[in-house]
Amino acid sequence: MRFLRVLFDKMLQSKFFYPIKPVIKAADDFFFGTPLVTQKAPHILDNLDIKRYMSTVILALLPATAAAVYFFGLRAVEIIIVSYVAGGLVEVIFAVVRKKPVEEGFLVTGLIFPLVLPPTVPLWVVVVGIVFGVFFGKEVFGGTGRNIFNPALVGRLFITIAFPQIMSTAWLLPFSDAVTAATPLVMYKSTHTITPLLDLLFGNAAGSMGETFRLGIIAGGLFLMISKVSNFRIVVAYLGTVALLSYLGNMFLPASVAPPLFQLLAGGLLFGSMFMATDPVSSCYTKGGKYIFGIGCGFFTVLIRSFSGYVEGVMFSIVFMNAFAPIIDQIVVRMKFRPVARGTRGRL
Repeated sequence: MRFLRVLFDKMLQSKFFYPIKPVIKAADDFFFGTPLVTQKAPHILDNLDIKRYMSTVILALLPATAAAVYFFGLRAVEIIIVSYVAGGLVEVIFAVVRKKPVEEGFLVTGLIFPLVLPPTVPLWVVVVGIVFGVFFGKEVFGGTGRNIFNPALVGRLFITIAFPQIMSTAWLLPFSDAVTAATPLVMYKSTHTITPLLDLLFGNAAGSMGETFRLGIIAGGLFLMISKVSNFRIVVAYLGTVALLSYLGNMFLPASVAPPLFQLLAGGLLFGSMFMATDPVSSCYTKGGKYIFGIGCGFFTVLIRSFSGYVEGVMFSIVFMNAFAPIIDQIVVRMKFRPVARGTRGRL
């Protein structure tokens, strides 16, 4: 480690490496931590900085990632590597142009994006999706912390609309080379067939790479909530709304609305609610706003799944609610902290 310390110091001081200083600084911070401290009191010690935050999310994603590699083999590894390389290149280019450090946010985006893709997706589509998501979903807004939408979902949404046949008609069954167009949600919409719930829990059904092993998703999501990296309010409101609306909808419109347990376990609902709807940048930050955000996501998920041409509504609903997150927070703050009525200032 002493060798790396000396190497980074020399590179940071050298004018030759000045154009890639953000990349060197990012590597330095990764290995040795940040030297930044507050200049004036109060000096608050907080164990959760951005690196620890991102590291915790990566740890929570490991069960779903390991399951994707286990189910789909080297293909999953290839897609993840391509996502990191292509998206990371965009991050580095923007960091160098802005003369700012490479932001750690891409460590999570670069892993979430491939996990929401079908294992049969061509690698060039992976490149298009992650580049579009990072560029238009984050960098045009100013980078990590300033983006309105979840960049992984922006990329996924773009390639879903741009290449619908590639993204919706070729799904790979786990432990098999058999390609099918029938995911559990498609099967229900076309034939009202409900995939056994145990198959959904343990990943014995077609779907995106990271959504198959639901037990791993639940474990990772609980880990994030217990460690207070993500907030339980969005998850509870999201899943609770889907359960309630699907229960009522299935009671009165069983031909269109799937039953609640199936809704909760099918598709990308668990993955989306645990890892994407809880994104602290693009979701609401007020406590009341988090509940409203989750309820909205749940409402639109059931609506799109049941009455639109798309069998999956998770990514559409989260991106849609991302757009309303700022105004939701503004309304909540105004209702909680009402302005002083005119003419009452100074009165006791």
